[in-house]
Amino acid sequence: MAIRIDLRRSLRQIAVPLIGASLLGYFGYHAIQGDRGLMAWLTLKQQLRQADAQLASLQSEQLSLANRVQRMSPASLDADLLDEQTRLMLNYARDDEVVIMKPESGSSGANPPPPQTPLN
Repeated sequence: MAIRIDLRRSLRQIAVPLIGASLLGYFGYHAIQGDRGLMAWLTLKQQLRQADAQLASLQSEQLSLANRVQRMSPASLDADLLDEQTRLMLNYARDDEVVIMKPESGSSGANPPPPQTPLN
């Protein structure tokens, strides 16, 4: 009987620290590895940096495209830009121009067609 009482007293003395350590371990683990823990916060922070970099890249591209659109508007038509776009889209060159073709990276080795000259 005395052994039982001593055993119960020992278990009561161990139970409180054991429960406290278990709770501390549980909440500590979830504070680091949980859905809103430290690791998730670091991942979100990295994704935010990547999104900011992509945003800056897209904003600069938007400014470049807005500038080209403004230069192509009928009110302020840029003749050089119009000529450049026409030659690029139609693959034209003048008779007095020399065209140097650079091979495309990843091409199958086939020669590109020669530039066309407009019929006068």
